[in-house]
Amino acid sequence: MAASLQKQLGRFLRKKRGDLTLPAYARKVGISSSSLHRMEMGEQNVTLKTLEQLLKRLNCRVGDVFDDLAVQSKAD
Repeated sequence: MAASLQKQLGRFLRKKRGDLTLPAYARKVGISSSSLHRMEMGEQNVTLKTLEQLLKRLNCRVGDVFDDLAVQSKAD
């Protein structure tokens, strides 16, 4: 696997945050700024419950976050 799931989630969250400050985005997605920072750095383990909350708040699907996996599984 090219990148860990944590790193993929981190890149996705950082991209979705855009120009919002870390505290503002953390409030939007319903987690602490410190947790969000660790997630964006790929250093935070995320429970399925937290992932589900993030997906709901960001109005996206799991495939949007982990699109590399979908491409890789089709190649396998």
